[in-house]
Amino acid sequence: MSATQASKAVPVETQHEDMIVSDGTVNRRTDRQHDAQLDYYGKRLATASSDKTVRIFNVVKGEAKGDPIVLKGHTAPVWQVSWAHPSFGSILASCSYDGRVFIWKEVGPGHGKGSGGEIQDGWERIKEHTLHSASVNSIAWAPYDLGPILACASSDGKISVLSFQNDGSTDAVIFPAHGSGANAVSWAPSVLSAPGQKGAATSGQVESQKRIVSGGSDNAIRVWGYDEAAKKWSEEEEIKGHENWVRDVSWAPNIGLPGMYIASASQDRTVLIHTRSSPTSPWQSTPLKPQAPQSDDPHFPDAVWRVSWSIAGNILAVSCGDGKVSLWKEGVGKGWECVSDFSS
Repeated sequence: MSATQASKAVPVETQHEDMIVSDGTVNRRTDRQHDAQLDYYGKRLATASSDKTVRIFNVVKGEAKGDPIVLKGHTAPVWQVSWAHPSFGSILASCSYDGRVFIWKEVGPGHGKGSGGEIQDGWERIKEHTLHSASVNSIAWAPYDLGPILACASSDGKISVLSFQNDGSTDAVIFPAHGSGANAVSWAPSVLSAPGQKGAATSGQVESQKRIVSGGSDNAIRVWGYDEAAKKWSEEEEIKGHENWVRDVSWAPNIGLPGMYIASASQDRTVLIHTRSSPTSPWQSTPLKPQAPQSDDPHFPDAVWRVSWSIAGNILAVSCGDGKVSLWKEGVGKGWECVSDFSS
């Protein structure tokens, strides 16, 4: 995706509150609107709001058409929504302050039965995930080649991973991640692990390796890997650098990128880009400099809430608490440059 394409904001009337969507990243006008995500094809927009609902809009040529589908069931503000890969069907996940994660599936008009048994415009709530004891703040689907797997981060300090099996059953694991609360979770691009490599299965086959990154209220970023032999998640390393809560983390797709990139946003008003050139090299952290070239001060005007990579992984969108969204790209000299910014 080019910088020009990524900088085109799409105004959408959500009927929650006004908002701006750019490359799947939302900058909200008020605290009532928390998230919005375009589906894989960019033809549907799902929104999450403090009014406890999830709304789904059809998007035609950058505009929402018709009345939204309204999905109800959460009993508290909905923080985030996430679309599964279309190879698994039209499936949407939502997480809420009520401590629950809902999985919604489109089953056709007049068929869906959601909370309370009512028809919800052809969408059915097929799973209610209730392992967490506090607000679930972030959800993320795994890369599609790993299968339909959802990671969840909660204020109870734990991360859970929900796996959907071919027979319709689900498996869930939960583990402690951040003692003072987990705020964000993101999947690494799937990479192949050879037999004998850490995290690889003992079958002798080359398999895709599962790895996630999380951010928490302990100011830390942690990378977790799944051990196929032991069937458990374990911490691989901790990345430090922030001086306040980590609000969001985002692992960049590695399409044509040299190495690995993780972006993190913090209450300390900074965004850090963590890079490594190989699986065995140390992580290097570089702050964005929103006041360059006038100043090297890495602080944004307000707390930074969201970071989101473009599909190609070469452009980073940053949503700041002052109501502005900025787009960043790595320059030829390895420095990060702001290529566009706009206000909501």
